Amino acid sequence: MRIIPLTTFAALLAAMPAFAADISWLTQSQQQAAQYPVEMEAINTLDGEGFTINRNEFQALGLNLADALRLAGSGSFQVVTAQVGSAAKDDPFLEGIDLIGVSTDMGELKDAVDAYRDAFNERLSGKFGVKAIAIWPFGPQVFLCGDEINDLDDLNGLKVRSFTASMSTLLENLGATPVTLSFPEVYPALQRGVASCGVTSPTSSNTGKWPEVTKSLYPLSVSGSVQAHLVNLDWLNSLSDEEGSAFAAAMTTLEDKLWTLAVETNGIAQACSTGGDCPADGIYTSYDMTLAPVSDADKAKVAEIAISKILPEWAAKCEASYEGCTEIWNKTVGKARGLMIQ
Repeated sequence: MRIIPLTTFAALLAAMPAFAADISWLTQSQQQAAQYPVEMEAINTLDGEGFTINRNEFQALGLNLADALRLAGSGSFQVVTAQVGSAAKDDPFLEGIDLIGVSTDMGELKDAVDAYRDAFNERLSGKFGVKAIAIWPFGPQVFLCGDEINDLDDLNGLKVRSFTASMSTLLENLGATPVTLSFPEVYPALQRGVASCGVTSPTSSNTGKWPEVTKSLYPLSVSGSVQAHLVNLDWLNSLSDEEGSAFAAAMTTLEDKLWTLAVETNGIAQACSTGGDCPADGIYTSYDMTLAPVSDADKAKVAEIAISKILPEWAAKCEASYEGCTEIWNKTVGKARGLMIQ
């Protein structure tokens, strides 16, 4: 048996990371996505803090994005990215953070997210055993269509991609047929005519090459497509104080940078998609889609549908599974946005 001198043992300890924790990290951000560099920066920061990260992608593993809550809650992965509207099929309360027509620009959405954050995480922890350690948006959700559209009336009779319950309600009230599709399914659906239009952010549509299979962009924002990095609570609570602080700091920085990305880059992406100035060395591709001007009448139409249809419909579904959720929403998002569900 080899004996290690105490001085050598002390030197080995000093050379080791102060702490080390394994993170199995599941994400929907592929390399071409605008969010990819920001997420990788956070992963590299955590690696430098002594964490060992095993990063995988939903698409590569053949996993369904709608299963994010179960994958995080079960401990199969310690960190999982989730599209909140899609994950809300497991609990309508979650969609209350970003109901269609409630927050239609990034400033409004930030106020709503901050107001709802504590209640959102209380529900996540109590029902699913997870916490949203970072909450952020893809950006303004706008319409891209295979044929020319000039206003919301042109959606009448069309099949339009939807990914939340409240978005489907909006589309139905516009005379369209919602087609529920996850993001990776949309390009081929548009290509084959399974869907006539899709709703997503300018950034996501450009990096996802939607302009290859669409002709018109109508930049009326109906929501922000809120996402979350979910963390398994049992794992989070097992971290030492130093580990927990380092992890929380990295994820706070991640959230801040993803908000900045949503605010600053969607205008660039939209210009690139519609024949405007497009940085040659950026991640976006130049296209020549038709950009239709947004009318005040359409903005008012979305707001009216949100108040008269979306909010009461959501409240009824939410109360059926979580009594008192309407009051919670009124005191949080509703107060922040000046709305009240009766």
